[in-house]
Amino acid sequence: MGSFSIWHWMVVLLVVLLLFGGGKVSSLMGDFAKGIKSFKKNMADDDDASMEASADKPGGSISGPAGETAQRTAQRETTAAR
Repeated sequence: MGSFSIWHWMVVLLVVLLLFGGGKVSSLMGDFAKGIKSFKKNMADDDDASMEASADKPGGSISGPAGETAQRTAQRETTAAR
């Protein structure tokens, strides 16, 4: 019951082709490839959007509690100067 030989895989491939037909398998693989391309494109777009959003924020790239404290201090100084 070890690993499958090449003949086992050939029989499985033959059964799949008989059940679904060559055109159906081909269209499924094409749809799968389109899905992967779409996923990669969206992942790249998300990275670009997050980089643009962080560049638009005033106060540099400090984030978290320390960044919030720095922004509050800067706002107080700006308000006090007016």
